Amino acid sequence: MDEGVRGSFEVDGRRLSYLDFGGPGPVLITLHGHFSEGADFAPLAERLGSSWRVIALDQRGHGESDRATDYERGGYVDDVTALLDHLGLADVALLGHSLGGANAYQFAARHPDRVTALVVEDVGAVCDIDLTFTKKLPAHAATRAGLVEALGAAAPYLERTFRERPDGWGFSFDTADTLRSQQALSADHWHDWLSVRCPTLLIRGTHSDELSSAHARDMAAKRSIRLVELPAGHVVHHDQPDAFAESVQQFLASEGGAQA
Repeated sequence: MDEGVRGSFEVDGRRLSYLDFGGPGPVLITLHGHFSEGADFAPLAERLGSSWRVIALDQRGHGESDRATDYERGGYVDDVTALLDHLGLADVALLGHSLGGANAYQFAARHPDRVTALVVEDVGAVCDIDLTFTKKLPAHAATRAGLVEALGAAAPYLERTFRERPDGWGFSFDTADTLRSQQALSADHWHDWLSVRCPTLLIRGTHSDELSSAHARDMAAKRSIRLVELPAGHVVHHDQPDAFAESVQQFLASEGGAQA
């Protein structure tokens, strides 16, 4: 699997990192969720192949990007602007999961001339995040196997973020940063959602504990957009990679300007 070419740029003295999976097609920017990083979208990039050039940002405080002094909504949105400016891109298709999904639709709402198509994965127009999982995360473990054991069923979702440190194994994000980011995300974002004007696809996992079916249907109905529900949990692209990629590919082919 192509893991992409690592690139970086600076914003206000902070380094932001991204993976460019290449290809001759138009650009799709992907934004990951909490507990994740850009590399999580490598399978999607492989599936989209030459139709799209996928560029996956490690958002502030995640992956190979530097930690930030704040994790408020405006900072995340400004980072996307900085990425597009760094790459010299006037407009792109944009895809985001969870935290990244909210960042994506807020960017699209505030910069309508820069987003040609939008895919939002399993996040609502109203976010009320349960902080219990984050607060229970182990700070580190002596071995990788120990970290996997401590995480239990959640381990496969976080394994791309595993990092070996001098004191053992931990994550590419800081738990305290994640808590601050989740608290800043928990709010009513209906105004931004309803302000988006580009073609939009909303994808929900039928077993999601973050986005209810009723809320997803309300989001879709109020903007007359397509909703796809797949048999998955909150991380649809992990639980159903083929069906997720197919849904994205079909939508982008019809709305984003590339061929399937």
